[in-house]
Amino acid sequence: MASDERAQEILAVARDIFVARGFHSTAVTEIAGRLGVAEGTVFKYFPTKRELLNRVIEQWYGELFGDYTKDLSVIRGARARFRYLVWRHLTTIREWPGMCRLIFSDVRSQPGYSRSPVHRMNLAYTGLLLDVVREGIAAGEFRDHLPVELLRDVIYGGIEHHAWGFLYGHATLDAERYADQITDLVCGGIERREAGVASSPETDLSALADRLERVAASLRSPDKGPRA
Repeated sequence: MASDERAQEILAVARDIFVARGFHSTAVTEIAGRLGVAEGTVFKYFPTKRELLNRVIEQWYGELFGDYTKDLSVIRGARARFRYLVWRHLTTIREWPGMCRLIFSDVRSQPGYSRSPVHRMNLAYTGLLLDVVREGIAAGEFRDHLPVELLRDVIYGGIEHHAWGFLYGHATLDAERYADQITDLVCGGIERREAGVASSPETDLSALADRLERVAASLRSPDKGPRA
């Protein structure tokens, strides 16, 4: 088997086992056994189990980027593009819970993560949202001088916190519903107001309080299960 073909075969099997068992419960001997090769063959291509995990995650991110950029290319309007990215992130968590647990728990906690290729890919991944917000500012759809990096952290951090119960089996994850709520809550606060429409601090605070109450009430809905 050609060298690149063997590496891809190892990555495919490793992905399945890492997702099913987690990083710490996976043994390289099991990956090698599934492939019918010696353990040393796996280490020939990937010097450590951690390096193998990182390559699995990098490959997965690469697959996501292709779908995201293709879909974004046909969506018009900053709010619609914003909602799409939020929805896709939630959908990805719902469809790949094992992979997301690996990233949230096993990859980010490793020493040197901030200097790793996986971290760079995560920045590029979340950078799609930064681009959409900046495009919205340039087009006049969103307000000027927004703290876009902080906005990104609030959104992805909030999604991760909300999804934690789902990832560990004691809650559901309604991607459509939560994407609509996040879009309404966030875009309602950052969209530029129509010229000539006056507002007061009291009005702004009242509108924000109403949005927060609607989101909180929906998250307390008993048919959706507990939230993390």
